[in-house]
Amino acid sequence: MSDTEKDARKYLIPGLERGLIILMELSRSHREMSFAEIVKCVDIPKATAYRAIQTLEYMGFIRRHPSTGLYSLGVNVLRLGFEYVASLDVVQVGQPVIESLRDKTGCSSHIAIRDGRDVIYVARVSAANATVRRVSVGTRLPAHRTSLGRMLLTGLSRQEFEALYPESTLPDAEPGAPADREALWQLVQEDRERGYVIAESFFQFGISSIVYPLYNHDGEVEGVVSIMVPVHEIPEQDRERLRLEVAEAANGISNLLGYQGSAGGQRQMR
Repeated sequence: MSDTEKDARKYLIPGLERGLIILMELSRSHREMSFAEIVKCVDIPKATAYRAIQTLEYMGFIRRHPSTGLYSLGVNVLRLGFEYVASLDVVQVGQPVIESLRDKTGCSSHIAIRDGRDVIYVARVSAANATVRRVSVGTRLPAHRTSLGRMLLTGLSRQEFEALYPESTLPDAEPGAPADREALWQLVQEDRERGYVIAESFFQFGISSIVYPLYNHDGEVEGVVSIMVPVHEIPEQDRERLRLEVAEAANGISNLLGYQGSAGGQRQMR
């Protein structure tokens, strides 16, 4: 351990650190865990882990199943997550814009951001009588398999992209989605050059989407705005009208975030 790390660690609160480690492990596992499993994964003495778990359970951050005795994340963790999502500027300024976009296009509209290799939906409004599979606020999807994710990845440099996807083969590749890193990189560069994505049955058969990036005041990709069109292929007579409506919404949100350019314009790679 370096001197810098030692200096940083001397100000840490051990109990808080251990509690957060337990929460992160439960989050990573995506399943219920026994006390023994938690202790094994977090490498904390049993007595210390027990006290941390009791504290987290008391505060509602983890819950213990009354029948199995297994532990999982509690409602207060979810509440923190939703409060975080609700506090995002892009949600605050974007919600009325996507409501207007929904009304103009008749299509469900969304705002999403990137968290690592995932896309997270942070705002959504459904079209009247929507029949397509619904996504809710907080839904996560793999960036490399979705049109929204591809657009979000356009903000990365080559170095950042390779750090995000160090392996040459992408996980859980499905027909129609890129199976390797280089194929994804080429798609992302084409999307970046174009400035938007129109994807027809790319992630889900029979569902098309039109996606534009959202930029912040520094010109960085802050998120994406999209509409979900419940058809296999967007009719030619509707394609340009819908694209321009999404472009206008993206520009409106980006400008509210302080961006001075055009959200659909081409940008120089860093």
